[in-house]
Amino acid sequence: MELKEMVVLVSRSGRHLQRYNKGRRQVVGCIPYRYKVFTELSLVDEDAFEVLLISPQRKGKGLLFPKGGWENDETIEDAAQRETVEEAGVRGEVECKLGTWYFENKTGDTAYEGHMFPLFVTEQLDSWPEKEIRERTWMNVREARKLCQNGWMKEALELLVSRLTSQSKRTKGELFPGIERTSSGRATILPLGCRAQILSPPLPSSTEEA
Repeated sequence: MELKEMVVLVSRSGRHLQRYNKGRRQVVGCIPYRYKVFTELSLVDEDAFEVLLISPQRKGKGLLFPKGGWENDETIEDAAQRETVEEAGVRGEVECKLGTWYFENKTGDTAYEGHMFPLFVTEQLDSWPEKEIRERTWMNVREARKLCQNGWMKEALELLVSRLTSQSKRTKGELFPGIERTSSGRATILPLGCRAQILSPPLPSSTEEA
């Protein structure tokens, strides 16, 4: 995909608007993904797409998907999109939620309620708020399974893989009952009640240092 013109963005800071549910801090994240190859509107298998992971702020072993606090002045989908732009520098279509997870930090003194969404990437930014402190890397699902450091994020990844690959096994008539095509030939589809968009094949995967 094309790299878009540089934009100046600033990450939100502070937790005065942070949402909590029964003492658990509510966080929202995305699994950004894009298709590598496809035939017409068919999804082949998990090798047909790749996902975007980022490095943690504190350098260490493993990578993760973008996520952060859900605040009182935004919807959960807006929070998912915002965190993905801030941490990974991509925009796209937030699709149906993968699930909710409950976990604690390593010291056990903070409890979290985590919500994860797929994000079908339609734009990759040259500049984003956390570019100087994070690296972002496109990789296949097998690599992501090995390198993702958080167990609950790995579970979310498996749910996304299951969703996309199970859709690929259905007939086109079942999966895409209605297709809207634009004048450019791109198609907007509504599979299983979720919005998704098929674009031209992206450029080969790349690693960018933050």
